[in-house]
Amino acid sequence: MTRFIFVVGGVMSGVGKGVTTATIGKILQSKGFKVSAIKIDPYINVDAGTMNPVEHGEVFVLDDGTECDQDLGNYERFLDINLSSDNYMTTGKVYQTVINKERNLEYGGKCVEVVPHIPEEVISRINRVAQKSKSDFVLIEIGGTVGEYQNLLFLEAARMMKLKYPKNVVFVLVSYLPVPSMIGEMKTKPTQYAARSLNSAGIQPDIIIARSQFAVDEPRKRKIAVFCNVKEDDVISAPDVSSIYDIPINFEKDNLGDTLLKKFGMRPRGKKDMKEWRALANKIKTAEKPIKIGIVGKYFETGQFTLSDSYLSVIESVKHAVWNLKRKPEISWLSAEKYEKDLSAIKELKQFDGIIVPGGFGNRGTEGKIKTIEFCRKNKIPYFGLCLGMQLATIEFARNVCGFKKATSTEFDTKTPEPIIDVMPEQKVLLKEKHYGGTMRLGAYKCELKPKTISFKAYSLGEKPKKPGVPLYISERHRHRYELNNDFREALEEKGMVIAGINPEKDLVEIIELKNHPFFVGVQFHPELKSRPLYPHPLFKEFIKVAGKN
Repeated sequence: MTRFIFVVGGVMSGVGKGVTTATIGKILQSKGFKVSAIKIDPYINVDAGTMNPVEHGEVFVLDDGTECDQDLGNYERFLDINLSSDNYMTTGKVYQTVINKERNLEYGGKCVEVVPHIPEEVISRINRVAQKSKSDFVLIEIGGTVGEYQNLLFLEAARMMKLKYPKNVVFVLVSYLPVPSMIGEMKTKPTQYAARSLNSAGIQPDIIIARSQFAVDEPRKRKIAVFCNVKEDDVISAPDVSSIYDIPINFEKDNLGDTLLKKFGMRPRGKKDMKEWRALANKIKTAEKPIKIGIVGKYFETGQFTLSDSYLSVIESVKHAVWNLKRKPEISWLSAEKYEKDLSAIKELKQFDGIIVPGGFGNRGTEGKIKTIEFCRKNKIPYFGLCLGMQLATIEFARNVCGFKKATSTEFDTKTPEPIIDVMPEQKVLLKEKHYGGTMRLGAYKCELKPKTISFKAYSLGEKPKKPGVPLYISERHRHRYELNNDFREALEEKGMVIAGINPEKDLVEIIELKNHPFFVGVQFHPELKSRPLYPHPLFKEFIKVAGKN
């Protein structure tokens, strides 16, 4: 029988429900159990693909092409598993399914109502994950904050599951305890109200994760226990930490894993004690010598604040690779638009060991990124271009090396005479008909690597030696609509660009490289989506290794 753990948030958003869910999963794995995880987003959007990354954060893409919330990235990184569309649901997706069922007479002529049919569809999806994954535990993170109207139906589904499986459902409330600077005391009252709001939905929290700037002391634990109707041992301290990879070890100091198992009347199936994970946490703490990486993007400025969540997987991938070398990552955000206005400012790139231009859409900041790429090419600064970063590297090379002075992408100029980057014919139809959601080249695609290239070397490390002439295939996740135009491929190669990876089915360029450069690689896919803390992505590893010598 699968057990279900619902994770809900109190007081405010951004308290760490996703990382908490991933952490609980990691701890249960260390006790010998198989785990899967689901994220429920209370948005009307059918998926995360049409959401603004500045507002919502990064759009994470799964192997099957599902565009989802960045929390699924944390689940995959912590649990070292690949998830699918079954592991992600939104209000829009649930309603869409129920309406389609009604149109197909699958409700047998009944009046279809918000309750119970919407919660029943949610429960059906949760049970589907349990059955397909054959997991001992399924973790369900309900997005938003307790007390909001948007997630009431998901809480209703959770309540109904508790009623049906009383011994197999546990609720975890992740709530924030502020420490106002003018008072200097940790306050429990907001968490008390969050617990009562959850009670009003018919749910009593079994465990409260007390998020705060500092560790929660015994007096505060006692107060939460009394007013929130839990035992003191069920209040888990979750202070701010320098690295999210410390959280599983931190939670185990309060015996979260054993506390959860007791709720289900279960015992561990052998203790693995997270040996590798503890070694990683120790590397992170003891690393001193920095590697300085600059990320030139455009989705991190929101008013006077920096929103690094837009590039969360890129950041984590850099960290994974740097820690692998027992070094300390120093990541700086660089504005592409600044280089468009002030060309002299671009000289600051020399102070970095490596530069990354990540993915993105639209032409804002692209000329600044092209100037960045030209500077990296000429000054031998290790460069790694991801998706748009690969396309812009191709445009820069076409303009400044091949002499195609008007080279650009049809995404930026539909009438350009030199469309180095162009949209596929089938994509043109979709754009014309305004079918945007879920219609890009999404998910895992095969790539054949060219021998004697940087990429071939990076992916080959740790694998069995390949016989001469035997191709090396990899699989990587995509999220884009525009491709390198094959009409210009020969001209680019004549001037020294190396086509290091090709999608064999569609003959599309996946990887470009430059010779006589320490590391200049652009990839059409998103390698950051497959990096794991214990297993850094091969291309990030190679990029950071070269940058570390810079």
